[in-house]
Amino acid sequence: MTDPIPPGGVVLDADALEARWADAWRPVQVAERLHGTNTPWCVAAGWALDLFRGGQSRPHHDLEIAIPASAFSDIRHRFPELAFDAVGSGWVWPDADAEALAVTHQTWVRDPASGQFLFDVFREPHEDGTWIYRRDERLRLPYDAIMERTADGIPYLIPELALLFKAKAPRPQDQADFDGVLPLLGPTRRDALRGWLELFHPGHPWSATLAG
Repeated sequence: MTDPIPPGGVVLDADALEARWADAWRPVQVAERLHGTNTPWCVAAGWALDLFRGGQSRPHHDLEIAIPASAFSDIRHRFPELAFDAVGSGWVWPDADAEALAVTHQTWVRDPASGQFLFDVFREPHEDGTWIYRRDERLRLPYDAIMERTADGIPYLIPELALLFKAKAPRPQDQADFDGVLPLLGPTRRDALRGWLELFHPGHPWSATLAG
């Protein structure tokens, strides 16, 4: 976040986060609540890769979903009993107002009674039906090209894009996700990911693995 810090924010207590995410929802819980919405949405990050793989491969600290930024109010109204806190640069804005939302892209959904965080909403840039990669607007794809669905209908971000997001600063869990998903990626997916890595992260070690 490069804009000035808006008022109303508090510094995140990093030591308390693990406990506050202990009750994070699973994808099916969000999917049940969003059933019937016209807003394109999908599970993102590590859970997206596990949905692609067909089963949970590791513990997940949280659950992230991605939506078009302009549709945030539609999603928010689906969870009237929950609070939506904007997050960015080590700060959190409880019950975020428009000013805090404008300078962040993450929103942690909180149970106001317990204070527990349940899932994370990524508010993504877009133009009409076109998704835009928030780190470089040169990558643009129609929404129906960035997501697939499980057999029971849960939408998830395609694995090549989920891995692209993880490639910026891969942690051990991100490397494990890459290693676990790699054998399931066909030539088209591998070529797409390798091309994006060469464009956005030249010299990334995953590129050589994908080419092998």
